[in-house]
Amino acid sequence: MSMTLGLAGKPNAGKSTFFKSVTMADVEIANYPFTTIHANHGVAYIQTPCPCSEKEKTCGKCKDGIRYVPIDIIDVAGLVPDAHKGKGLGNSFLDDLRQAQAIIHVVDASASTDAEGNPIDSGSGNPAADIEFLDYELEMWMFEILNRNWTRLSRKIKAEGIKIEEAVADQLSGAGVTIEHANYALHDSNLNSIEPTKWTEEDMIRLCRSIRKESKPMIIAANKFDVLDALGIPIVSVEGKTIIPTSAAAELALKSAAKNGVIHYTPGAGSFEIAGEINPAQEKGLNAVKDLLEKHGSTGVQDCINRAVFELLDMIVVYPVEDEGKWTNKTGDMLPDAYLMKRGSTCKDMAYRIHSDIGDHFLYAVDARTKMRLAEKHELQNGDVIKIVSTAK
Repeated sequence: MSMTLGLAGKPNAGKSTFFKSVTMADVEIANYPFTTIHANHGVAYIQTPCPCSEKEKTCGKCKDGIRYVPIDIIDVAGLVPDAHKGKGLGNSFLDDLRQAQAIIHVVDASASTDAEGNPIDSGSGNPAADIEFLDYELEMWMFEILNRNWTRLSRKIKAEGIKIEEAVADQLSGAGVTIEHANYALHDSNLNSIEPTKWTEEDMIRLCRSIRKESKPMIIAANKFDVLDALGIPIVSVEGKTIIPTSAAAELALKSAAKNGVIHYTPGAGSFEIAGEINPAQEKGLNAVKDLLEKHGSTGVQDCINRAVFELLDMIVVYPVEDEGKWTNKTGDMLPDAYLMKRGSTCKDMAYRIHSDIGDHFLYAVDARTKMRLAEKHELQNGDVIKIVSTAK
C-alpha cells in the first residue's frame, strides 16, 4: 500500500465500528474503553470516476463507472488525556500512528462518553474538547521526543554546521516526520532564523504544533450523528477543522446487509434497494437507516475516507498503461492499475512509482487521450491515462 490513514480517538467513540464499516474486517466491538488493545490493520477503498466510461467497453475493474482504489487503514488503541505521558494505552497508540500520512479523528458527536471514553448520559459530554485534546497529545508526544536530547544536539548543530531541518527530522523520524515537514514547520513557526541553542520550551512546542499539522493532517468524523437526531443537539463545530457527520453503525448495517444479499448498496450512496424478502426485524432496522439517509444524504463514512485522501492529502489518481490506444497492459488488461499520486507529481515521478529502473531510463510519456508526447516535468492531472516510454528492459 502506498498510503495509510490512521483512525484515532478516545475509547468508545466508534473507531472499531468505523474501521469495520470501511474494511468489513472481523474486529471486536464493545461498549467499554480499550476494546482495541493492538492496532487493527485493513484495506479500505476510496472512490473515483473510472476513465473506462470514455471507451466502448468497460475495464471490468470498476462498478457502475466508479473505480475503487485501495488504501491501508489502521485502527489504533484508544487515546485518553495525558497519553503522551503513557496514560491508558498512550504509548502504543502514538507509536502506531507514526505510519499514518493522515488521521481520521473519530469523535463521539453524541456526547455520550466522558474524556476517558466511559459511557455517560447522551448529551452531557464535550465533543469539542475531545477534538482539541488529540491535537495536544500528538504535539506533546513530538515535543517530548524532540526535547529528549535537544541540549546536546543543538550544540552539535552549531558546532558542526548541521542543517536544523535535518536534525529535527532525524529526531522525529520515528513519528513519520520528513525533512520537508521539518523545513515547513521551521518557517511556519518563525524558528528558522533563531539559533537552536536559544530555543525555549515554548518555541519547541510551537514548532511541534506546526510539524503535527504538516505531517499528520486531520479530518474529524463526528460519529453517532443519528443519536443527535433524537437528542436535538447540533453537530459539533470547531474553527479550522473539517468536520464530517458520520454514522459508522448505519454504514456497517448497510454493508452487512449488502454482503448477505438483503439489499443492493453502493458505499456512500444516499439510498439502497431491497434485494428480496426481508423479515419484520430487518424491515424495521432498514427503515430506520432509510430515514437517516433521507435526512442526511449518506452515512458520511465513505465521504470521510474520500475527502481525507483527495482534499486533506491532495491526491490524484493516475492510470499507467502500455498500449495508449486500447488503454491496456501487455496482456490486454484494460486500465490494470490506479495509482494515487500527490497533486503536482510529474511524468517522471510516475515512472519511478512503477519501477526505479523505468524512472532511471525514462524517455518520455504519452497522454493516452490526446496521444501527445509529454516531457518528464509535465504535471499530471487527476484521471490521466499515461504511457511511460523508457529504455529499461
